[in-house]
Amino acid sequence: MTRSTIVELAKAAGVSPTTVSHAFSGRRYVDPETKARIVALADKMGYRANPRARRLRTGGAGIIALASSMPFAVAAGPARLGFLMEIAAAAAVTALSRHLALCLVPPLEPDSNLDALEVDGAIIVEPMVEDRLLEFFSSRGVPVVSIGRAPGREDIPSVDIQSTATARLMLEHLGANSRRVGLITGEQRRNSYIETEAAYAAFTAERGYSPVALRVDESGGEPEAAAAAERLLRNNPDIDALCVPVDAFARGVLDAARLLDRPVPQGLRLATRYDGMRAKLATPQLTAVNLHLDQVAEAAIDLLIAAMEGKEPQPHAIAPPQLVVRESSAA
Repeated sequence: MTRSTIVELAKAAGVSPTTVSHAFSGRRYVDPETKARIVALADKMGYRANPRARRLRTGGAGIIALASSMPFAVAAGPARLGFLMEIAAAAAVTALSRHLALCLVPPLEPDSNLDALEVDGAIIVEPMVEDRLLEFFSSRGVPVVSIGRAPGREDIPSVDIQSTATARLMLEHLGANSRRVGLITGEQRRNSYIETEAAYAAFTAERGYSPVALRVDESGGEPEAAAAAERLLRNNPDIDALCVPVDAFARGVLDAARLLDRPVPQGLRLATRYDGMRAKLATPQLTAVNLHLDQVAEAAIDLLIAAMEGKEPQPHAIAPPQLVVRESSAA
């Protein structure tokens, strides 16, 4: 069967070829009823948008990058199915629906060569202060947006992942049935750590006790978090709950608790941020937070497309974070 052309489809739909192009690219507004009619006719007539022709018209590669400076030790998780991978999967689906291909840039060593990357735009997941990946793309004039605000870079459009609200959810849940709550975050300065530490400082002030907080180098992963948690708990035996936003660090805390004969949750209650495989496969299962990463990824793709086209971004409503209570924080 011979595929119909864009001109034939436009004639059948009673619109211009330009309107058909916009209906499939999503880059200009098309009346929803008109778009639905075009899509239905395209399916019936066997029309498919030509990606090569689109690239020739736009001059772009039709590829966007998703990258993070978080090491695999914290970003990927069991079988590489972690925070970064869940965002990547959702972002790839959304990108394809917008006629773009997604290139996943794996966590890299400091001396890695990025010059081979030729993309039309980039999404940086939770950049840190002076993030190398963010600086690489923005210095080359590549449109960049971030998932989570980029510290010190108010010029970078971002999708708010509601870190303060997420921290308050975990802290208030733990604080409801604990004498004293401690905190373990990452040493690298990412906005989620900064907001969580601020929320924790306010939380402890409200309850009238001194904060007990540690930062762990992300590259150390679970083993370094286990050693840090062991020190914290030995030095502060009255701590009976820990808020540990990084799920890899939370798994390390479980190891430390076993070593110290502080069973979770009877001797130590525990909550983490990301409700992924680490939280679900842990023993006991970890209380975590549904961050609605599918919505976050879709918002980031649309924010990047707006930046690539020099348009004002349309607001995206992302559901509030939801606490998923499991055995690790049982009262």
